[in-house]
Amino acid sequence: MADRPVRVGVFLTHQQPAGRDPLLALAEQLSLVRTARDGGLDSVFAGQHHLPESFSHIQPLPWLARLAAEAGDMRIGTGIHLLALHNPVDTAESFAGLDVVTGGRSVFGVGLGYREVEYAAFGIPPGDKVRRFTENLRIVRALWTGEPVHADVDWCRLDGVRATTLPAVVPPVWMAANSDGAVRRAARLADTWMINPHATAATVRRQLDLFHAERAAAGRGPLPELPLMREVYCAPTRERALELARPYLAGKYEVYADWGQDRVLPGAETFRTGYDALARDRFVVGTPEDCLGALLPWRDEVGVDHFVLRTDWAGMPVEDARASLDLLAREVAPVLRAAPATTSRAHPRPEGTGP
Repeated sequence: MADRPVRVGVFLTHQQPAGRDPLLALAEQLSLVRTARDGGLDSVFAGQHHLPESFSHIQPLPWLARLAAEAGDMRIGTGIHLLALHNPVDTAESFAGLDVVTGGRSVFGVGLGYREVEYAAFGIPPGDKVRRFTENLRIVRALWTGEPVHADVDWCRLDGVRATTLPAVVPPVWMAANSDGAVRRAARLADTWMINPHATAATVRRQLDLFHAERAAAGRGPLPELPLMREVYCAPTRERALELARPYLAGKYEVYADWGQDRVLPGAETFRTGYDALARDRFVVGTPEDCLGALLPWRDEVGVDHFVLRTDWAGMPVEDARASLDLLAREVAPVLRAAPATTSRAHPRPEGTGP
């Protein structure tokens, strides 16, 4: 058993309604980065989609490089980079550069993705994505060692090349996973599982058993960290939190349903349902006390030691996102950090707060 200090970060994908003024959106998002920094939060993450249709957002590499100038000492990471879609040499060099820009504080978050339009756009058969993902991860990690690397696959051939563009500090690999098979893959291949915000707490509880069992069977050492993403909105009253968050969270998950996000979740989970059912055991919306009631069990019973909170969704006025972020930084994050997480794990029983 080992205790680990707890960190609290924010997820700022920079998603915007399609057609919105990109310069105004950038200025607003940078103001949220500064709010997180000045509030003492520990990290900031951004995700990736191609051809997102309903939304627009800057790709994570230019966005994260830009916000690094505003982020102070925060860790900076992707949640996630769609690794199977991209050339591993370009990925290794680009993310090594990001690590240098961030002063060695980057996190390399990766995942398969689930949108067919993205794989079609890159000319990749869906049935080939796991093989590409696995081999690309091997190549990226090998290039980051600076040692000779060999690869002979139809999208990348390397004959003992050495990378000279190296990270300042080799970034940890956080792997996103939705299905049971992907959770097992994360246990075998990644430094940790980046627990997604889409699944219910009950699903995550069950999958954590799979994750830990698979990691033990693979002979992996102690888990270095366990990050959790959650959809969170914090306001002085539960009614006000629901009023401000509900339209944008509901809209976000309507788009997820259109994209097929729920189809990669295990079981019969669906986003084609009313907000109340969607929020139950999934979203954290309420007062600081409500938020702590939902989040503390993840630390105390599960061993989560890095909370990545998304409190800004496409279309939400930046003032409302900033108000929630400020309250989370002042009243929620200090309590989450007040005690360490432990690797000794009982069956977790956190419950999300809803309306």
